[in-house]
Amino acid sequence: MNRRHFLGLALSATAMPVVAERQSHRPRILSFHHRHTGEKVKVTYRVGNAYQRDALQMLNDFMRDFRTDDVVALDPKLFDLLYDLNRRLGHPQGPIEILSAYRSPRTNAMLRRTSRRVARNSLHMQGKAVDIRYPGIPARWVRDSAISLNQGGVGFYPRSDFVHVDTGEVRRWVA
Repeated sequence: MNRRHFLGLALSATAMPVVAERQSHRPRILSFHHRHTGEKVKVTYRVGNAYQRDALQMLNDFMRDFRTDDVVALDPKLFDLLYDLNRRLGHPQGPIEILSAYRSPRTNAMLRRTSRRVARNSLHMQGKAVDIRYPGIPARWVRDSAISLNQGGVGFYPRSDFVHVDTGEVRRWVA
């Protein structure tokens, strides 16, 4: 390694914390379109390390069980995962299509009667999972990007063309 290269690396390494610190105070914005209700929302859910309480409540309502209108407090890390996924896909503020987020135990039981792909103890019932599509982006790219984040479970449903992400243990499956 020559001296000029070494000095360049040293200078860039000292600048990195400043850039990271500046980015950590940026507002985190997410935009969603709910496939079943037709509702749309765009919200700043976090600024720096502070989650925005009103924004989280708005997202909890938006991602309610659309069959029963039951609402729970969703895991805020789920929104961080989706924000990171947006950035990884180069889709910073486009709407993410929501197919399913929170599911009440009653809805989950009903879905289990019609599909063997629905888990008995689904993380959807704990507010830790969401099934998504990114309009214009192949589901396999979404799956691969979500896996690369290493932030939770990733399920790929190629026949239905959607991806499940959750904040549970890191794991993956294809259904």
